[in-house]
Amino acid sequence: MPCPLEVPDGLMFGKWKYEMPNGSPVFIAFRSSTKKNVQYDDVPDYKDRLSLSENYTLSIKNARISDEKRFVCMLVTEDDVSEEPTIVKVFKQPSQPEILHQANLLETEKLQMLGECVSRDSYPEGNVTWYKNGRVLQPVDGVVVINLQKMVDRTTGLFTMTSSLQYMPTKEDVNAKFACIVTYYGPSGQKTIQSEPVVFDVHYPTEKVTIQVLPQSSTIKEGDNITLKCSGNGNPPPQEFLFYIPGETEGIRSSDTYVMTDVRRNATGEYRCSLTDKSMMDSTTITVHYLDLQLTPSGEVTKQIGEALPVSCTISSSRNATVFWIKDNTRMQTSPSFSSLQYQDAGNYVCETTLQEVEGLRKRQTLKLIVEGKPQIKMTKKTNTNKMSKTIICHVEGFPKPAVQWTVTGSGSILNKTEETKYVNGKFSSKIVIAPEENVTLTCIAENELERTVTSMNVSAISIPEYDEPEDRGGDNSEKVNDQAKLIVGIVVGLLLVALIAGVVYWLYVKKSKTASKHVDKDLGNIEENKKLEENNHKSET
Repeated sequence: MPCPLEVPDGLMFGKWKYEMPNGSPVFIAFRSSTKKNVQYDDVPDYKDRLSLSENYTLSIKNARISDEKRFVCMLVTEDDVSEEPTIVKVFKQPSQPEILHQANLLETEKLQMLGECVSRDSYPEGNVTWYKNGRVLQPVDGVVVINLQKMVDRTTGLFTMTSSLQYMPTKEDVNAKFACIVTYYGPSGQKTIQSEPVVFDVHYPTEKVTIQVLPQSSTIKEGDNITLKCSGNGNPPPQEFLFYIPGETEGIRSSDTYVMTDVRRNATGEYRCSLTDKSMMDSTTITVHYLDLQLTPSGEVTKQIGEALPVSCTISSSRNATVFWIKDNTRMQTSPSFSSLQYQDAGNYVCETTLQEVEGLRKRQTLKLIVEGKPQIKMTKKTNTNKMSKTIICHVEGFPKPAVQWTVTGSGSILNKTEETKYVNGKFSSKIVIAPEENVTLTCIAENELERTVTSMNVSAISIPEYDEPEDRGGDNSEKVNDQAKLIVGIVVGLLLVALIAGVVYWLYVKKSKTASKHVDKDLGNIEENKKLEENNHKSET
C-alpha cells in the first residue's frame, strides 16, 4: 500500500496504523527519516508479515480476511502531522462447485431431490444458480424448488454456499444436462465458476408398444427364420410381453423376442404383442411366400420313336411366377410338346420357376427323355468320278446306337475300311468303297438292343455305270425330299396301274384274235439295269 501523502521537507518519521471497529488506532510500523531504522509494533496478527520501504510503502504478505481494514499512513514533522487512509478489500475465489448427493434416478411426475450444489472457501459470499441444458432453472411451485444456504468458517472467515434442488422431471429430461454456477466478486468485478454437468437416468412408464419383424426384409419365404421383437417406449423398457400367434387364442409369454424357425405358408397372418397386463397392443401382418412346382412326368423316361408324350409343369405360388424351360443347358423359347417323338427330342429338360420379387425363391425339376427305336436302314450307291470304284452308303436310324456290319456276296475288292459319320439325333451312316469285278450283293446289318435289321443291295460290276442316288441329307431338307418322293411314287403307281389295266385289256384282245401269248416281265423295278445284267451274263458265257 503506497503512502498516499507526499513526503514533506523536515520529515522526522512515518507511521502506519489501522483502525479498530470502535475507531481506536493500532500502530503497526514506524520508520525514522534520520536514523533510517524500521520498527514493527508487537501486533500478533501481523507478526513477520509486514515490510515498510524507504518511501513508506507498506507491504503485507499472506493476506487474510482480517486484513480487510482501514489503514492510515502518518508523516510527522516538527510542525505538523499528516494522515491519509487506505481502504483494503480482501477477496477469495471459491472452489469449483460440485453436485453432491445426486439422485440415483429420477421418476416422472414426482418431485424429488436432484442434488446439492456446494462451493467452498469464498470471500465475500457468492451466489448459486442452477441450469438445465444451459438455461437458468427458475423456481416453480411443486416443480422446481431451490434452497440456498451460506455458512461462514469462524476461523478463516470464508463462506461455503450450498444450494439444494428439488425437481419434477418429464420424459423430455432424458439426457438433459444439469449444472450449477457460483457467482462471486473479485478485484476486477463479478466472476463465475461452473460445475461439471450431470445427466440423470429418468424413468417413465410405457405409453406405446411396437412389434417388429426381424430381419427387416420386405419378403419372407418358406424355410426362413423370423424373429418377432416387441418393445415399449418406457424407461426402463418392459422385459416381458405376450405374443399372439395366428390360430392361438392365448398369448405366449416371452421376453422381448419370439423366434420362429423354418416357417411355412400357414404362418401367414396377423401377429400381435402386448404388455403382460394386456394394457397396450400392436400388430403386424406377415406373408410367407411359397412356390410349388410339379413336373409330369419327371426323372428318367424312356419312350419309343413316334409315340406321344404329354408333358406338364404345374406351378402354385403366392405371387405370379415366371416359368421357363431349359433343354441341354439351352433355354427354350416354348414349352415342349411331343405328339410324335423323334430322336432329336431326346435330352435333359428342366422346368424352372422363380418369384422375382422374392430373393432366393426358385424351384426346378428335371426330365431325362430317352427316345428308343429299332434300327431303320436305307442304302444308296453311286459310281465315283474316277469310274474305278463305287461308294455304297448305309443310312441308319435307331437308339440305342446300332452296331453296323457289312457283308459282300460276289467278287469284288473293298478299297478301304468302312467309315461312319457322327451319331446325331439317332442318325448316322456307314459307307464303303468297292470295285466289283462282277455283279455283287452288299448287305448292311444294323443291330441294337431292340432288333436286328438286314438290308441288301445289288451292285453292278465296275464296267456298268450306276445312276447316282442322292444321300440322305437329314433335317428339314430330308423331310421335304421324303414328301416329294411320296408324291412321285404316288404318280408312278397310278401310271403303272393305268398301264396294267391297258395291258390286260390288250392281252384279252390279242388272245381272242391271235391266240398268242406274251411273256410279261414280273420285275417292275429297274428294267434298264436288268437288261444290262442279262447282256453282261451273255457276254460272259460266250
